[in-house]
Amino acid sequence: MISRFRTLYTYNAWANRETLGSLTRMNPPPPPAVEKFCHVIVGERLWYTRLMRQSTAGFVVWPDWNLEQCATEAAAVVKLWDSYLAGLTTEMLLHSVTYVNTEGQTWRNTVSDILEHVILHSAYHRAQVATIVRNAGGEPAYTDYIHAVRSGLLESSIPDAPGR
Repeated sequence: MISRFRTLYTYNAWANRETLGSLTRMNPPPPPAVEKFCHVIVGERLWYTRLMRQSTAGFVVWPDWNLEQCATEAAAVVKLWDSYLAGLTTEMLLHSVTYVNTEGQTWRNTVSDILEHVILHSAYHRAQVATIVRNAGGEPAYTDYIHAVRSGLLESSIPDAPGR
């Protein structure tokens, strides 16, 4: 299970880089697309902070960043997740984390659920970015997970799988 999360987070980092690339190729990129992509990155940092049981007071979940700021933060958040996943154990996946959401509500979820949520939340908003980019006449990034596997960017879960 740990190796599966590492693969998913490798995919996520690649998909974020691809999405960032699609935005930087537009001149100018659509502001709603930039806003949503920056939200992806902040969300990933926010959930990491929650897992580390650090304060999230003052987090702005919809920041007003330009692409350069977003790119810098995206690179930093990849390093945080890489470090976290390097120390992750199977036992830790079932640990509960209590946190306060952005609406001031207290919640409790397992580490495993949080790790899955980060990937799904990011993919959801990257799809929104892709739609905005296409509607603005740009070429959205092709960030399907299976594309990353077929392209050899990720290890297949089946060793020596056909089509690799």
